Amino acid sequence: MKTVLLHFLKDETGATAVEYALIICVLSLTIVGGISQVFNSITWLFSNNSSRLANAFAN
Repeated sequence: MKTVLLHFLKDETGATAVEYALIICVLSLTIVGGISQVFNSITWLFSNNSSRLANAFAN
């Protein structure tokens, strides 16, 4: 039983998959955060320009 437990503790075959999963998770969160920032900037840009256009046509 002791040898089986020691073999299990030394086995690192699943460690790479876990590391890749963590990297993918962090990258996904970064991409989602970046996309939301870009979306907010584009929304602000177009809302600002549309109000300028509306003011220009109103005069």
